[in-house]
Amino acid sequence: MDFTLTPEQLLFSEQVYRFARQELADRAAAHDSDHLFDKLAWDRLGQFGLLGLHFPEELGGCGADVMTSVLAGEALGRAGVDGGLTLAWGAHTYLCADTIFTHGNPDQRRTYIPKLASGEWIGCMGLTEPGAGSDVAGIRTRALRVEDGWLLNGSKTFITNGSIANLAVVYAKTNPQAGRMGMSAFIVEKGTPGFSTGRDFQKMGVRSSCTSELFFEDCLVPAENLLGPENAGFFMAMQTVEWDRSTLLAPFVGSLAFLLERCSRYAQQREQFGRPIAQFQAVKHKLADLKICLEAARSLVYRIAWCKDQKRPLNHLEAAIAKLFLGDWTLGPTHDALLVHGGYGYCSEYEIERVFRDGRLAPIGGGTSDIQKMIISRML
Repeated sequence: MDFTLTPEQLLFSEQVYRFARQELADRAAAHDSDHLFDKLAWDRLGQFGLLGLHFPEELGGCGADVMTSVLAGEALGRAGVDGGLTLAWGAHTYLCADTIFTHGNPDQRRTYIPKLASGEWIGCMGLTEPGAGSDVAGIRTRALRVEDGWLLNGSKTFITNGSIANLAVVYAKTNPQAGRMGMSAFIVEKGTPGFSTGRDFQKMGVRSSCTSELFFEDCLVPAENLLGPENAGFFMAMQTVEWDRSTLLAPFVGSLAFLLERCSRYAQQREQFGRPIAQFQAVKHKLADLKICLEAARSLVYRIAWCKDQKRPLNHLEAAIAKLFLGDWTLGPTHDALLVHGGYGYCSEYEIERVFRDGRLAPIGGGTSDIQKMIISRML
């Protein structure tokens, strides 16, 4: 296993970091405070090529490997880009667009991937329901085959990009008696009769991402918008969620680097009792713990990227370990980062409290920490 980065990858990571610092990071505080999606920042992500990074060039992408995609996400977090924007980026690129790219037919790829890769269209994934979160197979949204296609009825909730998306990859039961073997996926475009969105949730963190409900009331989806084979939706969803439990963690890794840099600088500048607080053992230990946490998290996520680039089979165990570590085991050191800043850490001026709030999504989204422990123990 070799995590050695090429000169091209290192240069690209630095380019993404500089781009994010200069054009995105300063916009984070206002949009976080106002709970507003930053469309201008989104358009800049598209212009820079980050919304279609790993798709082939003939479909509007850059043809990058998974490791390069991880480095891009890490650089965004390291630059201090708010978690709402990186969450919208991940849900759009990996949970929606990559599902169409991986499981779609040539016509579906040609129709949708270029629009998604450029950022002209925004995508989302409709999987979670009011009564089915961790229990993916328990979804109740139903797709009934009719003469003109499929009739969808049901609802989804906690959908990132839901209210602003131009299309959604929606999972529904096509054979309810078959349990998880009776799920299918569909591409549903905005404006399809019977498809509507609900309110945006007001959240503790990642506030600039739009998290909303999706409703389907006799929503007629054309037959050609069935994504992948009928009744193969569960396995498609599991493959998609693996992105959520691995590559989508990269901005969280970057956020740890952001916190470490800010804490180290502050600790050397802030004086108490006549000397910089960096000279106190308690502060030194907090910085050391944060550094250890960063390196461990980075290694876990890089390992997932390496496995994907090696075309290994689904890595549910490795993904669950990485997800659990980023979700639970980083809580202490990130809390310490806030404490290093004292009262300033509790104020929005220093950005530490925003990064701390954004990070609290990690143990919840993409499978809770309890679910990750179930996966790990089952596979042991």
